Amino acid sequence: MRYPLLSTLAILSPILTSAQDVSYDYIVVGSGPGGGPLAADLARAGYSTLLIEAGSDEGDNPTYADIANFNEAANDETTRWDFWVKHSDDPDRDLQFAHTTWDTGEGTFYVGLDPPEGAKLLGIQYPRAAVLGGCAMHNAGVCALPAEGDWDVIVERTGDESWSAGNMRRYFKQIEKNQYAPAGEEAHGYDGWLATSTADSSWAQNDTQPGTRILKKLAELTGQDPADVANLVNRDLNDGDPNADETSSFYSMVTHADTQGKRSSPNNYIRATLADEANHPLTLQLQTLVTRVLFDNTTINSTTPGVLPRAIGVEVLEGASLYRADPKHTPDTPPPPTKQIFARREVIISGGTFNSPQLLKLSGIGPSSELAQFSIPLIKHLPGVGENLGDNYEGSLLALGASPFPNGLTTLLFRTPNAPTAKRNIYTWCGAFSFEGFWPGFPTDHGPTQYTCALVLMAPKSQRGTVRLVSGDARDRPEINFRFFEEKGEEDLGELVAAANILREAIAAVGEPVAPFVEQHPCAGGNTTSGNDSSSCTDESQASYFKLQAYSHHATSTCAIGGDDDPMAVLDSRFRVRGVEGLRVVDASVFPVVPGAFPSCPTMMLSAKAAETILEDAEKGNTRRRR
Repeated sequence: MRYPLLSTLAILSPILTSAQDVSYDYIVVGSGPGGGPLAADLARAGYSTLLIEAGSDEGDNPTYADIANFNEAANDETTRWDFWVKHSDDPDRDLQFAHTTWDTGEGTFYVGLDPPEGAKLLGIQYPRAAVLGGCAMHNAGVCALPAEGDWDVIVERTGDESWSAGNMRRYFKQIEKNQYAPAGEEAHGYDGWLATSTADSSWAQNDTQPGTRILKKLAELTGQDPADVANLVNRDLNDGDPNADETSSFYSMVTHADTQGKRSSPNNYIRATLADEANHPLTLQLQTLVTRVLFDNTTINSTTPGVLPRAIGVEVLEGASLYRADPKHTPDTPPPPTKQIFARREVIISGGTFNSPQLLKLSGIGPSSELAQFSIPLIKHLPGVGENLGDNYEGSLLALGASPFPNGLTTLLFRTPNAPTAKRNIYTWCGAFSFEGFWPGFPTDHGPTQYTCALVLMAPKSQRGTVRLVSGDARDRPEINFRFFEEKGEEDLGELVAAANILREAIAAVGEPVAPFVEQHPCAGGNTTSGNDSSSCTDESQASYFKLQAYSHHATSTCAIGGDDDPMAVLDSRFRVRGVEGLRVVDASVFPVVPGAFPSCPTMMLSAKAAETILEDAEKGNTRRRR
């Protein structure tokens, strides 16, 4: 069911209806995990802030509000933006991806390897969410903190100690409203805006359950005590253990949801800020596409040493479904007239890993040769914009049992024997579900006996992907190529295979009545209970499978923070776009490397850091007045 926009806007005040000749202290472009909380924090500090979102508000829509509906949310055309990406430069290789998607020309998609005659190739679907709250409104809500080293990379590259893992924990505690740990736990926060909760794992106390047999075998294979699995599965995923990054352990999966299963996201924080009796100066403008950042002509053309081009506002198009990634977009419809909105202090781009570099390039910031190709006037040559695209590799071991699997979810972080460091490299969750990547209408329901161990390879070796313009039209999707396994691919594939072998050996312990499990992939047709035929389930065959069928949905790093000596650095450690003034980027695109297994909560943490940083800068002798 599609929910009308007006029903959700009625509680939000104020709402901007005309952008012409309006100015604010700050303009934030994008309401996801980076921009949404940041806009609320700036307004709560007393600065007039405009938050611009291309989509609608679905905060009252149960498809989004109830976190159990995340598959439906990611498929919903109400908010979905379809990016069609490449996994490599080899079109023949990409065409072997089992869920390659085609436009039949009849208003439907074909997904598979044998398209009907005349079908148009679209590619590999990578859905994003154009909605108040961003992709935190359609994800599964896993809230996992990254390895400490993922934060320390920024310290090493910039020398800025404020990015240390210990300091970043402070921002997690600031935003968290923990609803599962005992009150007063040092690692957690209890008064923030982001509710966190865990699922019930009491089923693991029954030693006779099929799931418990798998747990015990997994414990044995990963160096844990099989006799203690009932307690181990309740371990806190974000407990602050200084040795956690080198510890293989079960956990209770933490989600950004409350104990009633209601999604907690930037949407809630934005709406609470708008509804607050304190009347915070936050203005929300929905269904608005930002086409470029505006710069002061006097600074662009200045020959005075030290004067840098200064961002002073944005140009926008107002209307629904203007971006061509929106499946509701009407082709060949002329765009509405452009309008301009001005910022007295700064413009902050938070469009996400795909759209933030696109907007920078459309605004004249990026590789000069690429901008010249589309006749975009150059403001600042920054060759790193749209480069360094990274993502975790994901895959799954899927099997069908002799009867339905009766138990709950198992969450495990572990190190494979061939991992390059002492740190754990795999995040896996196993249970009676199906997850094999993304395509229109995903996932495939394999019936009541399906069992999946989905796995994420953390710290991928290759970040060689790119986001490139296809035109100077802001409504066009960019070209996105992840270039999977281009750098040290054999190492990454070896780790995926090692993880699959461990998981396969564990689920072979399931026993009756669920046994036998018949594997669907990566070793199709194998009997995991009696052991796979080694001639058909080799490490080589599994590596080939993962190379063709790995997928992802944690894209980061296309506007990376870096040091002054790094020519590919887009931002400094204070989120400032290099070579210009009054412009920052705050979203997952700023991470130099992919942060852990799931970037949603890490991005909300850096949003809190960005708010603190921007407010510090605002108070340093800046004479411009607050509202």
